Amino acid sequence: MTRRVGVVVDAYTTGNLLPAAFAAHGVDLVHVQTAEQMHDALPGPDLTAFVDNIVFSGDALPRLRALDPICVVAGQDSGVALADLLSEQLGLPTNGSATSPLRRDKYRMVEQLRTDGLRCALQFRAADPADLVCWIKQNTTYPVVVKPVRSAGTDRVRLCHDDAAVEAAARAVLAAPDVYGTANTDVLVQSYLPGEEYIVDTVSRDGRRFVCGVWRYHKRLVADGRPVYDRDVLLHPAEQPVPELIAYVDDVLASLGVRNGSAHAEVIVTPDGPALVEIGARMNGNMNCGFHDVCLGHNQASLTALAYVDPERFHARYAGRIYSPARPAMVCNTSTDRTGVVAAVDDGVLNRIAALPTVHAVAVKLRPGDLMRPTRDLLTSPLRIFLTGTGTAEDYAVIQDLKDDVFVLR
Repeated sequence: MTRRVGVVVDAYTTGNLLPAAFAAHGVDLVHVQTAEQMHDALPGPDLTAFVDNIVFSGDALPRLRALDPICVVAGQDSGVALADLLSEQLGLPTNGSATSPLRRDKYRMVEQLRTDGLRCALQFRAADPADLVCWIKQNTTYPVVVKPVRSAGTDRVRLCHDDAAVEAAARAVLAAPDVYGTANTDVLVQSYLPGEEYIVDTVSRDGRRFVCGVWRYHKRLVADGRPVYDRDVLLHPAEQPVPELIAYVDDVLASLGVRNGSAHAEVIVTPDGPALVEIGARMNGNMNCGFHDVCLGHNQASLTALAYVDPERFHARYAGRIYSPARPAMVCNTSTDRTGVVAAVDDGVLNRIAALPTVHAVAVKLRPGDLMRPTRDLLTSPLRIFLTGTGTAEDYAVIQDLKDDVFVLR
């Protein structure tokens, strides 16, 4: 019997977890890449895990139709629009191409929430930094957040406290492409949302969602005003403000048309209540299947596969429900102030970290020959460490003492 086939568009970062998740259901995956050249700012697709790779062009749709796929899934933000279009044209479960920009363009995303009466930041977009400053003077107060309209991993996101900082941040955005290689032609400025930031991860099928987990972000600001990821801590579903966050994200999913597939929402709980930072119609970039299985009893990749392969089972077991954690959990993204070429990775130090009681896995993001730069965003964090069990805070403190000794620089 011929195995069933699914399609993943742009399987960067955690999109690489989908082939194994679908294979568990007897489904092979074909990869579609949106651009002729792979982006090099993010870990790229492991094409050996896919039965075929198709560079999108005019003949891609007939080729995919001949495969009779059961689904088309976005592996990363850059694949959202094409996944919506292909799934729609192939008559498969889809979020629809008409609303794709709401799930990709951060300005349109927030404006849609405003239209639907949901709490959100004030914002403005422009190609001229001076126009941003003018808007700020007329509509809000400092600090403000400046960022690209489309990107990921806190790429060129800056908290600005004066006109000069806004103009410098805007010029930095315009001077380089985003992490997906697309030119930045304008810049987004948003009013500052005071409060703690949270992650809400979901998987949906036909508009019925399961909440995979809610995590509290801990970030720190570096000298130039960039927020750097530090650690994410899993919250118990009965803990405040989890119920309020889930209710708000349910409204966000409906407003932005996320009816099928995974979503990764970032939300700040302000004094007035939750307000969206942004949402990606794809999986959490900090996902590790084994780690999430241990601390949550499930992972977003396997749930995404189940929702597409066996919707009846997904609806019966997960739809409309929320997670029930099995163990405390933390994801740590280390930072560094060091600069230089990596000569070696010290396995002795790495093994000391891996041997800490709550450490489940360590992901080393730099290899010999790579350039280490001071951490300014998620992409320049040199280590990602997954911790679960009692004592994560203590082990986190030890990691801070050891992290810079992992890499020997020339």
